Amino acid sequence: MIERCISERARRDSCSILALCFSLSSCSGVLAPIGPVGHGNAEILINATVVMLAIVVPTIALAFWMAWRYRASNTSVEYLPYWSFSGRIEAVVWSIPILTIVFLGGLIWIGSYKLDPFRPLKSDRPQLEVQVIALDWKWLFIYPAQGIATINQLVVPVGTPVHFRITSASVFNVFWVPRLGSMVYAMPGMVSELHLQADSAADIWGTSAQFSGDGFSDMHFKVRSLPDADFEAWIDGARGGAQKLDQAAYGKLAQQSQRDPSSVFGLADLHIFDAVAAQKVPPGPGPQPEAPSHAGREHSTGGRD
Repeated sequence: MIERCISERARRDSCSILALCFSLSSCSGVLAPIGPVGHGNAEILINATVVMLAIVVPTIALAFWMAWRYRASNTSVEYLPYWSFSGRIEAVVWSIPILTIVFLGGLIWIGSYKLDPFRPLKSDRPQLEVQVIALDWKWLFIYPAQGIATINQLVVPVGTPVHFRITSASVFNVFWVPRLGSMVYAMPGMVSELHLQADSAADIWGTSAQFSGDGFSDMHFKVRSLPDADFEAWIDGARGGAQKLDQAAYGKLAQQSQRDPSSVFGLADLHIFDAVAAQKVPPGPGPQPEAPSHAGREHSTGGRD
């Protein structure tokens, strides 16, 4: 039984890692962005790759050419067994990688500075405020102005900048929506900020990019970017839900659980995020050990007798 559980957990974690790798290389990941931050990240990735290939490809080609030209059977080339130093060769060997590092570092620094997660996005539209709490092993999204909250579902309007305030109620996690842009740590007792925007309607996904225990491989959430009218309709429908998020409901959500379905709550307590970030709310109790059954105790006792 233990070996089966370990095998199943390893399979889920492997599938999660493969999904992350696939998102980096496929049209459903960072190379198919739908927002300005995602486009900036993709541009940095492509530019850096091109610069590195401009060095790597000639170097590999030169290595093969040198091995072929100076093979033992080629007697037409000059053989200098006592040659040991050339200033010109040393200058080329050291200057090319130094210039490459300086150029590549400047390219990435400028791009990263423009994509500072704390920097608001330029827009004529007011930004949407979303508070994010990483739980074990699910995501809680709170819309304070709209008075709603969701589990494992993030819905945003198209063309509207979204300001995320992110914290964790447990261990470190990483909030990441590959097609929208930058990943940011969710840390207990701290608040991170992130500004993202979706420029087209789409159904995509987000995930945790930081290993955080047994349920990490299933710690995903749905992301929907909707036109304004559809977003307002979704908000109105969510407000009419029977579930209310207060301290008691949050206490149940804070307990460890896996593969939680998407759900919507009316927001009964506007200060839950601040309380969690300030660690005024204790973390969830975690999984409790199973008590031995009565039948098991009788069987055990009988065995000793």
